[in-house]
Amino acid sequence: MAAAAALALGLPLLLLAAPRGVPGQAHPPPPPPPAPQDAEFTFLLPAGRRECFYQGAPGNGSMELEYQVIGGAGLDVDFSLESPSGTLLVDEYRRSDGVHTIEPTEGGDYKLCFDNSFSTISEKLVFFELIFDSAQEDEDLNNWAEVAEPEEMLDIKIEDIKESIETMKSRLERSIQMQALLRAFEARDRNLQENNLSRVNFWSAVNLTVLLVVSFLQVYMLKSLFEDKRRVWT
Repeated sequence: MAAAAALALGLPLLLLAAPRGVPGQAHPPPPPPPAPQDAEFTFLLPAGRRECFYQGAPGNGSMELEYQVIGGAGLDVDFSLESPSGTLLVDEYRRSDGVHTIEPTEGGDYKLCFDNSFSTISEKLVFFELIFDSAQEDEDLNNWAEVAEPEEMLDIKIEDIKESIETMKSRLERSIQMQALLRAFEARDRNLQENNLSRVNFWSAVNLTVLLVVSFLQVYMLKSLFEDKRRVWT
């Protein structure tokens, strides 16, 4: 009806249609997934058990893994690391700590396993930390520098600012990593001290009990020596 009225009035007819993609024109690629954040985790591994964790990682990046056994008899555990394709990258037995760097990483989920099946009594307290360094972050910094660089020369170059930011970022990440390691060391030392304290208290109680028993026996034997067992006839 609106088109017929426009033709009757002599007005130009405007056709409005939904925009469609031009044939042969490529659609923009979807934005890349966000880079994984650094993480640290402490968990209790029961005796005779095996616990596995899965962590996603981007491709062509860097992943650093560090673990420590901070509690339990022996302070040791078996550790294995598998790539997303199923390749066994790390396989360690009866270790108290370890540091491993995977570079370049394979896109997908990595499998981290801690095994305490060799121990039938003692449970283990395990701490591990994951640190990522994605190539996407460096690419974003380079793109920002290209966009922000003006045509005229500045006294302070963008490259110098970028280098300072990267240096500060690496030092902050290293500081966070060192703080996490110090916390792990402090927890392990505290557990050792608490275990030693419990052992000292136990054996002190045993020695005190033995000392009391021996003292009682000595008093009893001395009294028996001075007793007159002869009968007096009247």
